[in-house]
Amino acid sequence: MTGIPEGPEAKGQVSDAVQGNWVDHKAPAWARPYLRLSRADRPIGTWLLLLPCWWGLFLAMVADGQPRLEDAWIFVGCAIGAFLMRGAGCTWNDITDRHFDGQVARTASRPIPSGQVSAKQALAWACAQALISFAILLTFHPAAILLGVVSLLPVAVYPFAKRFTWWPQVFLGVAFNWGALLAWTAHTGSLGWPAVLLYLSGIAWTLFYDTIYAHQDTEDDALIGIKSTARLFGENTPKWLARFLVLTVGLMGGAIILAAPSGEILKLVILLAGPWAMGWHLMWQMRRLNTEDSGVLLLLFRSNRDAGLIPVLFFAAAALV
Repeated sequence: MTGIPEGPEAKGQVSDAVQGNWVDHKAPAWARPYLRLSRADRPIGTWLLLLPCWWGLFLAMVADGQPRLEDAWIFVGCAIGAFLMRGAGCTWNDITDRHFDGQVARTASRPIPSGQVSAKQALAWACAQALISFAILLTFHPAAILLGVVSLLPVAVYPFAKRFTWWPQVFLGVAFNWGALLAWTAHTGSLGWPAVLLYLSGIAWTLFYDTIYAHQDTEDDALIGIKSTARLFGENTPKWLARFLVLTVGLMGGAIILAAPSGEILKLVILLAGPWAMGWHLMWQMRRLNTEDSGVLLLLFRSNRDAGLIPVLFFAAAALV
């Protein structure tokens, strides 16, 4: 456990940022600390927030068999909103964790503990991102707007979860997969059981990938009293990951069975190929798992962009058949 690392981080770069990212090399100098707060130098989080939105949208399009022009805006609006709300959520997380982050090697270089921005400046930035995202939300169906407003509750609670429960990844999953409910509702105008099962599938997936991610910090977390599923599972992590894999695939399969139009076998086969192929990707991650190698852990965590894109592609194909 150290203070701010020397090297690239001394110039403001965050230690676990993607190498050669556009924020550190192309963004205006004054904007870099704020973009780092939003994790724009680490886009994987935006993908993980966005992909359940696209699952919900395309599965809804298949369910009612009526793709509409407004679906293109829902598709784009979810992408913009995911970037903004992920940024707002991460900024809020850094505000609440600012005293912990300075004690952990991987997070000591973040903008607040490293002194690049103040907590007040960060709060203003979080509010600005949330307000722009809310403006986009207002263009959706009223029921989806209501769901979007309710989603602020788990976003606000998540940063504190690791202080009172060994299962903070559940709270992350509740917040990060809300888009499955919202996008389904934005298309259909009401919430349905397929969206609920898809949402639960996403929560199981989050438990899978964020347990892998949390293993990077187990030693530091133990020293400062931060809880996580990685610390809870320890050497039993592979067994728990296998359970989360089964839940992810099984719940997504259930959502598909409920949503698929009756008698359209081709659509059903294409849809079910999504969780099947995703499951194989998660199996690949388990085979590569090495909880003692931070480089491998980060690689596997980031690979979940591809894992989550697999159902998107199959759901989109089914919507177009």
